[in-house]
Amino acid sequence: MPSFPPPGGVTVCEINRDLVVADALSDDRAKDAYGDVLGMVFSPIPFQPDATHEPPAVTEAAEPAEVVPRTSLASTIAESFKQMLFPSCDPNLLQEIDTQKVSWNPHKHCLAFVSGKNQVTVHDFEEPDNKESYILTSDHQKDVKAVEWRPNSGKVIAVGCKGGICLWSASYPGNVASVKSGVTSSSFGAFPRGSSGQWILVDILRGSSAELVSALCWKPDGRYLVSASCNSPSFTIWDVSQGLGTPIKRGLSSISLVRWSPSGDYLLTAKLDGTFHLWETNTWTSEPWSSSNGYVSGANWDPEGRTALLSFSNSTTLGSIHFSSKPPSLDAHLLPVELPEISSLIVSRGIDKLAWDSSGERLALSFKDGNEMYHGLVAVYDVRRSPLVSVSLVGFIRGPGDGAKPLAFAFHSKFKQGPLLSVCWSSGWCCTYPLILRPH
Repeated sequence: MPSFPPPGGVTVCEINRDLVVADALSDDRAKDAYGDVLGMVFSPIPFQPDATHEPPAVTEAAEPAEVVPRTSLASTIAESFKQMLFPSCDPNLLQEIDTQKVSWNPHKHCLAFVSGKNQVTVHDFEEPDNKESYILTSDHQKDVKAVEWRPNSGKVIAVGCKGGICLWSASYPGNVASVKSGVTSSSFGAFPRGSSGQWILVDILRGSSAELVSALCWKPDGRYLVSASCNSPSFTIWDVSQGLGTPIKRGLSSISLVRWSPSGDYLLTAKLDGTFHLWETNTWTSEPWSSSNGYVSGANWDPEGRTALLSFSNSTTLGSIHFSSKPPSLDAHLLPVELPEISSLIVSRGIDKLAWDSSGERLALSFKDGNEMYHGLVAVYDVRRSPLVSVSLVGFIRGPGDGAKPLAFAFHSKFKQGPLLSVCWSSGWCCTYPLILRPH
């Protein structure tokens, strides 16, 4: 039977398909449940949730008419046509897209998440006896929508926001971060007391001033960064060391999601009109796909980069893309992955967010609506690939606080002791859940 947390309880961890529940958030309870196994405890991190889901700021009005006294009929028509094709982001729609608001450092026990309209919180669980977090803010960093650690680079974070991407780096005595010319050095991260380092804004990858970067994904080797905006039909491949971006465009609808495969051979991009593209990154050719079940609301790759799982905005069935041949072939099949519990138990109209552990063994889902008993829970599934994807429900995670809902969540990509899931809850806590299991 799937594990169900009673009302008023909070989930602590999973132990071999049993989701452990406590009466309240407690490091002592976590230590008893998994501390001896992992050798550490992941304390919950407080933040102010009300600021993280405010609607995006309205684009500043144009200058008064006297600045540009005459506007030609042709330019007026062109601007109207542009607004028809590429409308501004719908704030409510943007809430439903998995914009990567939580990210784990691949090589360290360091978590970053969007904790306010203009800020990112970074928490290093490896710092001894330090319960405080780093807060990254800057005048250049407004309306933050996405955050992701750079692979193979120590501690570097990309933050997607209005007008471009802010790159932050940890700086320590003897290992001082280098700031690119033109970037003001007055942007620092607030550091906890007793810390010997600081966070510095080292570079800004600039787009148009009106662009709202809402999707980010690093190539696994850390050289290239792909970014996209929910108010643009193109995505950009950034050579970060050179600060150069190359825009790539297919179709007219705005891009909502980008996901690089673990091998770097493929890139998945999804649009708000229900279409998505599979790209092979050798020659940058693509294959278009379309969905009749709404837009792609979430996507993740399996460890080998040969299968991708997708969720759709108007469906309780997942899709799994299976490649028929090795890269750079784009021959693939899209097969359904049924989730009978979502429609029968939870009575939901669709999947809200999706995260797939890098081991391929655990899947986390949140869902829209749902009856009162299951509202606000995160479902955890066991995943089998033999070779087609099949899932079975392990149970549900309940967050702290009455009526808490998951705002964003993500797995650690390289935690050696099993799946490690972090969830930011609407009650103002970012909680981490070790999922300790016997490997398949």
